[in-house]
Amino acid sequence: MIRRVAALFAFLSAAPAHALVGGAVPQPDGIGRAVVTVVGSRGNFCSGALVAPDLVLTAAHCVPPGADYKIVDYDAKPQPQLRDLRRVALHPQYDARGIAAHRASADIALLQLVAPLRGRSVVSTAAPVEPIAPGQEFWVLGAGVTVRGDGSSGGQVRAAALISTSQPGRLQIRLVDPATGNQRPGLGACTGDSGAPVLQQQGSGFAVVGVVSWSTGPGNSAGCGGLTGVTPLTLYRDWIVRTARSFGAALP
Repeated sequence: MIRRVAALFAFLSAAPAHALVGGAVPQPDGIGRAVVTVVGSRGNFCSGALVAPDLVLTAAHCVPPGADYKIVDYDAKPQPQLRDLRRVALHPQYDARGIAAHRASADIALLQLVAPLRGRSVVSTAAPVEPIAPGQEFWVLGAGVTVRGDGSSGGQVRAAALISTSQPGRLQIRLVDPATGNQRPGLGACTGDSGAPVLQQQGSGFAVVGVVSWSTGPGNSAGCGGLTGVTPLTLYRDWIVRTARSFGAALP
């Protein structure tokens, strides 16, 4: 575990990029600079990851039709700026009712910015290594709130190491804080972490292998700090690549 943590933090700091409840570690540098905030005209906000300088991978439920969306550029001076989007593509098999019920769905979306975000990290995408076993480690990087119900506690990227439960699969992965096991409040996604990248160590680096789709409180109650539901890219990475090409962009 210590070796894996050291490897991730070395990777996070290798490149020039702000949450999760339960005391997640702030991660403003390295791969943390690939994490962005997606805001909608209806007042919602989510996390996402730059998979190219002008492409953001997030969850489809974060960008439903009927609203306008922008990316928050925290690097802009003298204050953060809202960056416009050119296109928003939702996976054609996305089912909003399924995600609301915590069922597996193609909860994947790709956003194209009008102009690339300069000076930010980008992350590669991949399918999770199979088979996915219970207790397997994944990292979540999100910019959501650290205190449920307190929107002002969000906006800073934080990282948390979570493990898969006894029911991992190709369509959905459920993650939990290994220290609390969904029995009491612990690390986990919360408001604003939807769409956040879920990373897995593959070889000498880390790749985004899924996005956050939902969360619960301990014991599957309402809230945060219990389960973190993830949509893995196993069945959807090809769509991401094809959609990026249709936008005239290429993934690293």
